[in-house]
Amino acid sequence: VSLQMMKHAWDNYKRYAWGLNELKPISKQGHSSNLFGNIQGATIVDALDTLYIMEMKEEFKEAKEWVEKNLDFNVNAEISVFEVNIRFVGGLLSAYYLSGEEVFRKKAVELGEKLLPAFNTPTGIPWALLNIKSGIGRNWPWASGGSSILAEFGTLHLEFVHLSHLSGNPVFAEKVMNIRKVLNRLDKPEGLYPNYLNPSSGQWGQHHVSIGGLGDSFYEYLLKAWLMTDKTDEEGKKMYYDAVQAIETHLIRKSSGGLTYIAEWKGGLLEHKMGHLTCFAGGMFALGADGAPNDRTGHHIELGAEIARTCHESYDRTSMKLGPEAFRFDGGVEAIATRQNEKYYILRPEVIETYMYMWRLTHDPKYRQWGWEAVEALEKHCRVDGGYSGIRDVYNNHESHDDVQQSFFLSETLKYLYLLFSEDDLLPFEHWVFNTEAHPLPVLHKDNGNKEDDQK
Repeated sequence: VSLQMMKHAWDNYKRYAWGLNELKPISKQGHSSNLFGNIQGATIVDALDTLYIMEMKEEFKEAKEWVEKNLDFNVNAEISVFEVNIRFVGGLLSAYYLSGEEVFRKKAVELGEKLLPAFNTPTGIPWALLNIKSGIGRNWPWASGGSSILAEFGTLHLEFVHLSHLSGNPVFAEKVMNIRKVLNRLDKPEGLYPNYLNPSSGQWGQHHVSIGGLGDSFYEYLLKAWLMTDKTDEEGKKMYYDAVQAIETHLIRKSSGGLTYIAEWKGGLLEHKMGHLTCFAGGMFALGADGAPNDRTGHHIELGAEIARTCHESYDRTSMKLGPEAFRFDGGVEAIATRQNEKYYILRPEVIETYMYMWRLTHDPKYRQWGWEAVEALEKHCRVDGGYSGIRDVYNNHESHDDVQQSFFLSETLKYLYLLFSEDDLLPFEHWVFNTEAHPLPVLHKDNGNKEDDQK
């Protein structure tokens, strides 16, 4: 079914928005997000590996030809370093590793080089925004006194290590290893990592901590950096398990109805709210269970299962059976969005991602059942004539569509669904690590510099 869904999403993108970043499935035209500046083709690059894995050979070939002829980074525009890295660099890298087509390697390295000026700061903590023509960077104006954001500068590691691996140029890996040095020198409040770090002073901004937006993928990349080095990156491993320890102590709570959730921390006070983005953490805890110190493997799997259950409840308690952007645990409310501006669903993958990890690591059939519920809800409420659209209010019985088919729907949501219902030997975890946009990168084995043995 996810194959037919992918076909519907792709065919309509091709029909109405080919070469543009994303599709507006209701108005049947292109959608351009300012995250990518003037770089075009986000959906194409994001979907390459999904097309390949689903054996949509014709579509993959068209996409590859578009990349060869039209993917252009010589644009005078400001881009999000983080978004361009996870979608474009990540998408090109995994397309290369899966298909062996040289054009993808070449483009990935070319784009990586264009991102390097973002690291020209006093500390080497990169800017959030970069003009890729002028090389001038800056931070989001709203981010705590000109700070860089933990989830943004902390989610470059996997891709940049692979850029060094494929280009033979150590500079990429050096840039991301330096970020760790800066973080390790700093005192962590209660062992937690605040979401804001000033790239000039090298000091934390506001003491806000989140495992959802602004923090999320930093933690994921600590664990995956260790896994991707064939478990030789001891520093990444230690940083991950220490962080999880602090998260358990300070952020993980149980509601009166017995649901485990991860709260947000603001200067020592807890806000009892969990974002849809935070739901990825169930899969992360389960993926990291195997290496957990002092016999805590079972505990980490259990934690993953509890988060999966809470996130399933956030879906189940809506009329559309699709989860809201954020949900709360206070004033007698549990796993429900109480604010209008948190009731939307934009085709996000995190809950399905956690189902996929929990399925692969436990084979409990409920995860496939829950995934199937999500498929039915997507087909019923998000599928429209011209593709798939997000929803403005999941508690309403009448769909109000947001008219955007996000590129991550093809890259992540549909890929994780496909993997949830596939055999475990498709992209097995011992050989592949998924970047935060679901782009599979091969584990780099210490014995062989040569990656070709690791193809599927």
